[in-house]
Amino acid sequence: MKVSKFGGSSVASAAKFKQVAQIIQADKERKMIVVSAPGKRYADDTKMTDLLIALAGKIQLGEDYVEEFGKVIDRYREIVTELEMSEEIITEIIDNIDSLISLHKNDPFRLLDCLKASGEDNNARLMAAYLQHLGEEASYVNPKEAGIFVSDEPGRARILELSYEELPKLKEREGILVIPGFFGYSEQGNIVTFSRGGSDITGSIVAAGVKADLYENFTDVDAIYNVDPRLVEKPCEMKEVTYREMRELSYAGFSVFHDEALEPVFKSGIPVCVKNTNNPKAKGTFIVSKRKVGDQPVVGIAGDKGFCNIHVDKYLLNREIGFGRRLLQILEDEGISYEHTPSGIDNISVVMREHQLTPEVEERVLDRIQTELEVDNISIERNLALVMVVGEGMNSSVGIAAKATEAFAKAGVNLEMINQGSSEVSMMFGVKADALEKAVQALYNTYFNKMYSISYSSVK
Repeated sequence: MKVSKFGGSSVASAAKFKQVAQIIQADKERKMIVVSAPGKRYADDTKMTDLLIALAGKIQLGEDYVEEFGKVIDRYREIVTELEMSEEIITEIIDNIDSLISLHKNDPFRLLDCLKASGEDNNARLMAAYLQHLGEEASYVNPKEAGIFVSDEPGRARILELSYEELPKLKEREGILVIPGFFGYSEQGNIVTFSRGGSDITGSIVAAGVKADLYENFTDVDAIYNVDPRLVEKPCEMKEVTYREMRELSYAGFSVFHDEALEPVFKSGIPVCVKNTNNPKAKGTFIVSKRKVGDQPVVGIAGDKGFCNIHVDKYLLNREIGFGRRLLQILEDEGISYEHTPSGIDNISVVMREHQLTPEVEERVLDRIQTELEVDNISIERNLALVMVVGEGMNSSVGIAAKATEAFAKAGVNLEMINQGSSEVSMMFGVKADALEKAVQALYNTYFNKMYSISYSSVK
């Protein structure tokens, strides 16, 4: 049995709905389908989720929202009309959104979460109705009915273990089950969303819950590339990558797969295949527990902007028991999560997402670090980018780090920091944000240039 998730670009229009239906019908093992909200139909289009956020904003401000409501309904109506389906489904969608507004109009946080979730929810209703229209035995399954229970944290829900007691019951149901992605229900009965792009998470949870043989994640590319194709021309496709490698790459900027979505399938050992809705015959990229490393220890390179670094110096810091704990406690008190903590004997750096450190928060954090930890020096470096070199084979290969630093030197990229975990699945390099593109290209040429040449020659 397979769980198949279709992203926003795969369900953006009536034509895409037809493609998805053909893919589902082509394999009887595709019994459980998870769908996103409609994505962009063309480059300048607006995603359904953004339309719903705009609608919520108007309601929260107490302004007229007829236009925003109309844009949402028009997207669904266009799909229904082109699929030659009954208008009854549009009436159901209108009633659903109206009821959410009436119920939560005085609670802005709940309203926003519920309206965002309605994008996936109503698209799942529509997909189930379309499959029925084609003569398939299909049904819409609400996440509460499916047993997807989450923490009551709007916009950042976490799955509760209770879910894995309920989800196996889905296997007892007949026909194709269509489940909306992106949200679940708290134990108090509230609709709560995962972080943006969280339909991947739902698919992974369902796959783990029903112990699927395979979790298919359909998107708009034939495979996952070993580097961002916007930065390198004709990069190589990754045929196979491990959970750990994919987690590192997703964290550092790979947008094909949500970085939180791997946890459920990783724990259950369920393989994932990232495939192309527009070219379903392509083999795609498999995400697995283990892979053969061969002669290519590095599997991919990723980079992302938007980081900053708090650097602290204190003489004999390494002798001071509990210093690191107290430093991180200050950040925790401010609700700040950190990414990396490179350190020396008399200094430590804490790398974090820059948006967390607003001017007000920065002032409080620096004052507390200076006062409570009595440091010799403290500084903040902004506008940083992190570049990750990832590969399970790096721990058994000599000279990986040396090649990277040599590549940076030749490209004229100044290194701000280096960090490598003991597992050696990845190496992190900090560079200035404006040097990110040059840094990624330099590393790609170092690790993949030979492979790239072979691949390109075969294409020619």
